[in-house]
Amino acid sequence: MIAIIAKLNVAAGKEAEFEAAFGELIDAVRANEPGNELYTLCKDEDGGYSVMELYKDEEALAAHGKSDHFRASGAKLGGVMAGAPEIIRMSVVK
Repeated sequence: MIAIIAKLNVAAGKEAEFEAAFGELIDAVRANEPGNELYTLCKDEDGGYSVMELYKDEEALAAHGKSDHFRASGAKLGGVMAGAPEIIRMSVVK
Protein backbone atom coordinates (compact mmCIF):
# COMPACT_ATOMS: atom_id res chain seq x y z
CA MET A 1 0.00 0.00 0.00
CA ILE A 2 1.01 3.59 -0.61
CA ALA A 3 0.32 6.38 1.87
CA ILE A 4 0.38 10.06 1.00
CA ILE A 5 0.16 13.10 3.23
CA ALA A 6 -0.24 16.34 1.31
CA LYS A 7 0.15 19.55 3.29
CA LEU A 8 -1.91 22.20 1.53
CA ASN A 9 -1.22 25.94 1.46
CA VAL A 10 -4.63 27.62 1.47
CA ALA A 11 -4.84 31.37 0.90
CA ALA A 12 -5.93 33.40 3.91
CA GLY A 13 -9.62 34.17 3.81
CA LYS A 14 -10.32 31.39 1.29
CA GLU A 15 -10.81 28.55 3.78
CA ALA A 16 -14.57 28.11 3.32
CA GLU A 17 -14.27 28.16 -0.47
CA PHE A 18 -11.39 25.68 -0.28
CA GLU A 19 -13.30 23.31 2.01
CA ALA A 20 -16.34 23.32 -0.28
CA ALA A 21 -14.29 22.63 -3.42
CA PHE A 22 -12.15 20.00 -1.74
CA GLY A 23 -15.25 18.36 -0.33
CA GLU A 24 -16.47 17.79 -3.88
CA LEU A 25 -13.17 16.14 -4.76
CA ILE A 26 -13.35 13.90 -1.69
CA ASP A 27 -16.84 12.75 -2.65
CA ALA A 28 -15.71 11.98 -6.21
CA VAL A 29 -12.62 10.06 -5.08
CA ARG A 30 -14.63 7.96 -2.65
CA ALA A 31 -17.33 7.21 -5.24
CA ASN A 32 -15.11 6.51 -8.24
CA GLU A 33 -11.74 5.14 -7.11
CA PRO A 34 -11.96 1.56 -5.88
CA GLY A 35 -8.19 1.46 -5.34
CA ASN A 36 -8.34 4.33 -2.87
CA GLU A 37 -8.70 3.22 0.77
CA LEU A 38 -8.63 6.67 2.42
CA TYR A 39 -8.98 10.24 1.18
CA THR A 40 -9.73 12.70 3.93
CA LEU A 41 -9.11 16.36 4.70
CA CYS A 42 -7.74 17.32 8.11
CA LYS A 43 -7.19 20.69 9.76
CA ASP A 44 -4.65 21.21 12.52
CA GLU A 45 -5.00 23.50 15.53
CA ASP A 46 -3.17 26.28 13.68
CA GLY A 47 -5.59 26.16 10.75
CA GLY A 48 -3.28 24.26 8.40
CA TYR A 49 -4.79 21.67 6.05
CA SER A 50 -3.51 18.22 5.15
CA VAL A 51 -4.94 15.42 3.06
CA MET A 52 -4.37 11.85 4.15
CA GLU A 53 -4.48 9.34 1.29
CA LEU A 54 -4.09 5.59 1.10
CA TYR A 55 -3.92 3.57 -2.13
CA LYS A 56 -3.90 -0.19 -2.68
CA ASP A 57 -1.03 0.00 -5.15
CA GLU A 58 0.86 2.07 -7.71
CA GLU A 59 -1.88 1.53 -10.29
CA ALA A 60 -4.51 3.01 -7.95
CA LEU A 61 -2.34 6.05 -7.26
CA ALA A 62 -1.78 6.60 -10.98
CA ALA A 63 -5.52 6.27 -11.66
CA HIS A 64 -6.18 8.98 -9.07
CA GLY A 65 -3.84 11.43 -10.79
CA LYS A 66 -5.36 10.73 -14.21
CA SER A 67 -9.00 10.85 -13.10
CA ASP A 68 -11.30 13.47 -14.57
CA HIS A 69 -12.45 14.61 -11.14
CA PHE A 70 -8.87 15.15 -9.93
CA ARG A 71 -7.90 17.09 -13.03
CA ALA A 72 -11.09 19.18 -12.85
CA SER A 73 -10.38 20.05 -9.23
CA GLY A 74 -7.34 22.07 -10.28
CA ALA A 75 -9.50 24.81 -11.76
CA LYS A 76 -11.64 25.02 -8.62
CA LEU A 77 -8.77 24.90 -6.17
CA GLY A 78 -6.28 27.05 -8.06
CA GLY A 79 -7.84 30.31 -6.94
CA VAL A 80 -7.83 29.40 -3.26
CA MET A 81 -4.31 28.02 -2.91
CA ALA A 82 -1.32 30.06 -1.73
CA GLY A 83 1.32 27.75 -3.14
CA ALA A 84 2.19 24.22 -4.10
CA PRO A 85 1.43 21.40 -1.67
CA GLU A 86 4.14 19.59 0.23
CA ILE A 87 3.79 15.89 -0.63
CA ILE A 88 5.06 13.15 1.66
CA ARG A 89 4.95 9.68 0.11
CA MET A 90 5.34 6.59 2.25
CA SER A 91 5.06 2.81 2.01
CA VAL A 92 2.71 1.19 4.49
CA VAL A 93 4.64 -1.13 6.78
CA LYS A 94 1.76 -2.82 8.56
